[in-house]
Amino acid sequence: MLDADLAELYGVPTKALNQAVKRNLNRFPADFMFKLTRNEKAEVVTICDHLARIRFSPSLPYAFTEHGVLMLANVLNSERAVLVSVQIVRAFIRMREVLAKHADIARKLNDLEKKYDLQFRVVFDAIRQLMTPPAKPPKKIGFQVRERKAAYGTRRT
Repeated sequence: MLDADLAELYGVPTKALNQAVKRNLNRFPADFMFKLTRNEKAEVVTICDHLARIRFSPSLPYAFTEHGVLMLANVLNSERAVLVSVQIVRAFIRMREVLAKHADIARKLNDLEKKYDLQFRVVFDAIRQLMTPPAKPPKKIGFQVRERKAAYGTRRT
């Protein structure tokens, strides 16, 4: 989550949130928080309409991981920060569950595809044979027009 989003949720200005982070940088290792590059910022602003307000900001936003969000609640040390952090952690947990279900569905689909391949191997082999071009060209069907020579030779005009 970006600092601007978290500041809005916590009910503090983004500047105040970032100042609190800078005063406690030792609590935010690289796997808790990182600063976006200019390219990453441009991409995020393009994708997320609600971030249009930071498009022309000269500063690069901080991005916080799940653990960074928890640490941020400790740094801000307010009742609202604690309540919001609990909700954010729950959202991260739910997101992880959804991703795990998708991975499970993908694995099951692969298993079904393997079974499907085994059960219908004869069908697939027949389709492959139909897709293979024949070895010799087919005979032409229909009338063939032959040139006829005039009985009295060739005519010149």
